[in-house]
Amino acid sequence: MANFFSDNKDLQFQLQHPLMRKIVELKERGFAEKDLYDHAPQDFEDAMDSYRRVLEITGEVCGDVIAPNAEEVDHEGPRVVNDHVEYASGTVRNLKAIVDAGLGGLTLPRKYDGLNFPLICFVMANEMVARADASFENIWGLQDCAETLNEFASEVLKQKYLPLVSAGATCAMDLTEPDAGSDLGAVMLKATWSEEKQTWLLNGVKRFITNGDGDVSLVLARTEEGTTDARGLSMLVYDKRDGGVKVRRIENKLGIKGSPTCELVFTNAPAQLVGDRKMGLIKYVMSLMNAARLGIGAQSVGTCEAAYREALKYAHEREQFGKPIIQFAAVSEMLSNMKAKLQGARALLYETTRFVEIYKQYTHISHERSLENEERQEMKFYNRLADGFTPLVKLFSSEYANQLAYDAVQIHGGSGFMKDYPCERLYRDARIMNIYEGTSQLQVVAAINAVTKGTFMEQIETYAAAEYTSAMQPVVTKLKELTAKFTEMIAHVEAGEKEVGGFKDFHARRLVETAGHIIITYLLAREAGECEDYVASARIFCKLAEGKIGEAYTYVMNSTTEDVALFKGVEEEC
Repeated sequence: MANFFSDNKDLQFQLQHPLMRKIVELKERGFAEKDLYDHAPQDFEDAMDSYRRVLEITGEVCGDVIAPNAEEVDHEGPRVVNDHVEYASGTVRNLKAIVDAGLGGLTLPRKYDGLNFPLICFVMANEMVARADASFENIWGLQDCAETLNEFASEVLKQKYLPLVSAGATCAMDLTEPDAGSDLGAVMLKATWSEEKQTWLLNGVKRFITNGDGDVSLVLARTEEGTTDARGLSMLVYDKRDGGVKVRRIENKLGIKGSPTCELVFTNAPAQLVGDRKMGLIKYVMSLMNAARLGIGAQSVGTCEAAYREALKYAHEREQFGKPIIQFAAVSEMLSNMKAKLQGARALLYETTRFVEIYKQYTHISHERSLENEERQEMKFYNRLADGFTPLVKLFSSEYANQLAYDAVQIHGGSGFMKDYPCERLYRDARIMNIYEGTSQLQVVAAINAVTKGTFMEQIETYAAAEYTSAMQPVVTKLKELTAKFTEMIAHVEAGEKEVGGFKDFHARRLVETAGHIIITYLLAREAGECEDYVASARIFCKLAEGKIGEAYTYVMNSTTEDVALFKGVEEEC
C-alpha cells in the first residue's frame, strides 16, 4: 500500500515547524471547543496527532486510489452530457474515496461540520493529491472557495453552503470571460436584482472555468448598471441545484485533462450576494486569488515531487554502457538540481502558508473581538509578508514544476516521449501551472512592490540575523555577498526609474527572482541546521542562486534607460 504522507519526510518535517504551536493556538482559540465537540483537540499535542492521522489517511487515498486512476482519467477525461459535466469514471471513484475518508471541509469550522484544521494541512493535502494527479487537485482543491464564504458571507449563507462542502460538494470560482482573462475588471456577466423572486439573476458567459459545473460556485458579476470597471463588480454564490447554468463545452486541453475547463452560459441563474456590493474584485476576488495561488503552489510542488521520483526511479533502473545511468555525472547533477529545486520550492510554499495562516486567523479573531495592539501589529506584519510571498511562491513553484517535468522526460530519453511512463503526462500537466491563476508575468507585477517597498529585504535581513550551523556558514557568507548585489541592483533600477518611467517594470522579473533565490537559499540553510537531509540541497541551491543572480546582476548593472525604448520597438510591428 502506497502512502504519500508516510513516504515523504519533507512533509513530516514541515509539519514540525516551531510556528505550528502559535498557529494551532490561534486556530483553536486556546482550545475553546475541547468540551463542545468529541473530535476537538484537548491541547497542542492532541491537535498535532489529529493532523498526522488525517494526513496519513489523505496520503493513503492518494497512493492507493487517486494515483492508480491518473492515467485512465487522463485518457478518458470528462464530457458534456445534457448540458452538464460528466466526470471520468476514475474521477468519480476519487471523489467517493475522498468523501468516504471524511476529507471535505478540512479547514472549515466544526459548527459547519468541518475539521477546523490549519491551512498548512490543507496545503499538504493538496500537494499529495497533485502528486497523485494534478488534474484531480483542481477539483478537490477548489474547496478553498468555501474559505472565502467563511470569511465574507453572511451567517445565513455560511449555514447553507459550508456544511455542503464539508460533506463533499465540489466548488468553482467563475471569474474569467471570453473578453476578460487576466483583466477581471472587464468582466461583464450581468447580475440583476429581481423584486419578484427576491434574488439576483445572472446572465452572460464565463470561459476557462475550472470545474465549472461544480456544486457551489463563486461568481464575479456586474451588479452596477452603467459601469465598466472594477467598482461595478460584486461576488455572488450560485447553487447548481437551482439551475440556470449550462455547460456549452469543455475545452480540449494539452494537459490536466481530468479537470473540466468549462465555458458556461448563465440564463436567469439565481444567485445570492456575498458580502457588500461593489467589493467583488477589489476585496473578495483578491482574497480568493491569494488562496488560489497557494493552491497552485501546492499543485506545482506536488508535480515537482512526482517528476523527481519518476526520474530518480528510472535513473536507477535504466542501464547504459554497463551501468545505471544515475552513475553518469550529467544525470546525477540533473537529479541533484531537481531535488534542490523541489525542496527549495517546498520550503517557500510552507513558509508562505504559515504567514498566510497567522494573518488569516487574526482576521477571523478580529470579527469575534477587538484585537490587542500587539495582535494588530502582528496581523499587519504577517499580512505584509503574505502579500509579498504569495505571488513569489506561485512564480517559483510553477516554473520549477515545468523545469522538473522537462528534466524527468529528458532523463527518460526516448521512453519519456511515450505514454508508457507517467512523466509524459506530468510534462503536459505542468505547462498550465505558470499560466492559470495569473501568469508568471503577473506574479512579478504582484511581487515587485515587495522589492521596492522593502518587504523582501527586511525578511532577508531577518533570515541573515538568525543562527546557522558551521556547515552552512559558507552558504550564509555567499548569501550576504548576493544580498549586497541585490541592493546595488535595486538602487540602479530606482535611479533609472526616476529618469525614465518603465525602467523598473523592465527589470521587475530580474529583481523579484533575485529576491526569491536569496530567500529560498536562506530557508534551505535554516532547514539544514535542523535536519542534515537538507545540507546538500542548500549548498546546491546556493550555487544555482549564485549563477542566476550573477547573470541578473550583470544584465541590470549594464542596462541603461535607453533599453526601455529599445525593447518597445516590437510594439510597432504587426
